[in-house]
Amino acid sequence: MKLAVSLTLSMFVATAIAHAQQPATLTLAAALEKAERQNLELAAARERRALVSAEVQIAGQRPNPTLSFGVTRDTPHESFIVDQPIALGPKRQRRIGVAQQEGKVTEAEIRTLSLRIRRETRGAFFRLALARAESGRLADVHKLAERLHEIAQGRFDAGDVPRLEVVQADLEVARARTAYEVARQRERSALSDLNALLNEPADKMWELAGALRDLPVAFTLDELTQRSLTANPQLERLGREATAEKGRESLLRAERIPDLAVQVGADFNAPPDFQTGGRAQLAVTIPLFSRNQGEIARSRINQRVLAGELEAARRSLLGRVAGAYYDLEASRSEVNTYQRELLPAVRNLHDLAEESYRAGKANILVVLAAQRDVQEVERQYLESLFALHGAFAALEEAVGVPLD
Repeated sequence: MKLAVSLTLSMFVATAIAHAQQPATLTLAAALEKAERQNLELAAARERRALVSAEVQIAGQRPNPTLSFGVTRDTPHESFIVDQPIALGPKRQRRIGVAQQEGKVTEAEIRTLSLRIRRETRGAFFRLALARAESGRLADVHKLAERLHEIAQGRFDAGDVPRLEVVQADLEVARARTAYEVARQRERSALSDLNALLNEPADKMWELAGALRDLPVAFTLDELTQRSLTANPQLERLGREATAEKGRESLLRAERIPDLAVQVGADFNAPPDFQTGGRAQLAVTIPLFSRNQGEIARSRINQRVLAGELEAARRSLLGRVAGAYYDLEASRSEVNTYQRELLPAVRNLHDLAEESYRAGKANILVVLAAQRDVQEVERQYLESLFALHGAFAALEEAVGVPLD
C-alpha cells in the first residue's frame, strides 16, 4: 500500500514538473498585447496622465479670501476685513481649456511611445524566431555533415578515397557543431531581449506560435497614406500643440480684463462716534502699461512656428511612409525570389553533388562547396525574412497605427 502511494506521488510530482517546464505559447498578437500592458517604460509614461488631471484641477482653482484683523491706537481701535479677489471674464475657462489641450499633447506623446515599443517588440519577437530558425538550420547542417562523414568513412573503408577526405569530413562536423552551439547562445540572448520588453523574467521560455516564414499582410500606398494623415500621433501632437498655443493666446487676452478685489468688514471701538461700523471697498488694477503685449506676440510667433512644423512634418511623413512601403515591397520581392528560385536550385545542386560523391564521380570538395552554397543561401533567406518583418514594423511606425 505504501509503495503504491509512493509511486502515485512520484508520478504526480513528475507530471507537475514536466508541466511547469513546458514553455508557454506566445503569438505575435499576444506579445504585442503584453508589451502594451506590461512594458515598464510605457507604464511610466502613462503615469503622466495623473499629472494632466492635476494640471486641469489646478487651472480650475479659485482664489482664496484673505481675513485681516487690526488693532491700532487711533480710532477705530479694531477692524476686521475680508478681502476676496474676483476674476472677471472667461479666464478660468480658458486656463482649463489650455490644460486640457496640453493633456491631449501628452496623450499623443504616449501613443508615439506605444508605437515605438510595438516596433521593438515585433523586432524582438522575430529576432527570437530568426535565432531559433537559425539554430534549426544549423542542426540540419550538423546532420548533413555527419551524413557526409559516414559516406566518406564508408568510401575510405572500401579503399576508394584517401584518409584526407575523412579528415575533411571530421572538420566539417566540428565546424557545424560549433556554429550550432553559438546559435543556441544567440537564441538565449534574443529570448532575454524579448522578455525585457514584455516585463517578464529573463529566462522565461516561450513557444512561438507563428513562424518567421509567415509573411505580413499587404497594403496599397494610397491606403497607407490616408491612414497616416488621419491617425499619425506625431501629426496629432503638433496639431494639439498648435491648438494649445491658440488657447494660450486667448487666455492672455482674457487676462487683460482686470480682476476685482472686494473688501468688506467692520470697524470697532471708535468712541464717541460709534462702537461698531461697517466698511466696504472695491479695488481694480488699471491695465495701463502692461497688457500682455509681449506674451501675446510670442504666442503668435509660436503658432506660426508650429504651423510650419506641422506642414513640414506632414510632407516628411508622406515621404517616410512611401519609403517604408517601397522597402517592404523590395523585401517581399527578395523573399519571393529566394522561395521560388534560389532555394530550390541550390538544394537540387547539393543533392546532385552528394549523389555524385556517393557514386564515386566527384570528390569531397565538390560536396563541401555545394553544402556551403546551400548554407549561405538558406542563411540569406532567413535574414531576408527577418528584414521583411523589420520593414513591416518600420512601415507601421511610420504610418502611426497598428496594421495587423
